[in-house]
Amino acid sequence: MLPGGSGDVGIERGGDLRHDNNFVVRSRGLWVARGYAVLIPDTIDHANLRGGRGAPQFAQLVADLITYARSSIAPPAVLPVFLLGTSQGSIAAMNGAAHAAAGTLAGVVLTESVSVMGGSHETVFDAAPERVNVPALVVANTDDRCNVAPPSMAPRIAAAMTNSPSVEVKMISGGETKSAKACGSRTPHGYYGIEDRVVDLISAWMQARL
Repeated sequence: MLPGGSGDVGIERGGDLRHDNNFVVRSRGLWVARGYAVLIPDTIDHANLRGGRGAPQFAQLVADLITYARSSIAPPAVLPVFLLGTSQGSIAAMNGAAHAAAGTLAGVVLTESVSVMGGSHETVFDAAPERVNVPALVVANTDDRCNVAPPSMAPRIAAAMTNSPSVEVKMISGGETKSAKACGSRTPHGYYGIEDRVVDLISAWMQARL
């Protein structure tokens, strides 16, 4: 699960999180309740990942996360591993899927993806979508008002993954607005108030890939 924003989750030694509003962080309990193991990376020394998620070295970091998940969480069955990114985190997920070693990844999920150039100076289109060769799901909320993640771009994101064996677009609607900014986590952009419905939708797609 690759969070959006700066990527700084703020994991403390006792396991508490200082920044847990992001959708993929906020929904971790819902995934665990459905039988999934969840791996959420933090940044080092509160680094800001904006502008660096599409870089080759970041793809290697995601590859290391996939390796860790397969070697430390999944054994002995080596269960399927999926990448799920949201907002800015979708750039990381796209980049990771584009460079994942053959046979290590079961699929990639991109939610409310940054697809229009903004302050981070990168989008999912800068993360080699044409190299993705695993099944992909693009989720977009018609009520998302974030200027760098317009729901209308979902079909274009899907079309850019020309080597994926299967790409689906799922449109949803709804969500509450509790953040001042349209790209905030507690808005339709972050699926605030509709987390269960979104997790169920994504989970159904993932189960169909097993």
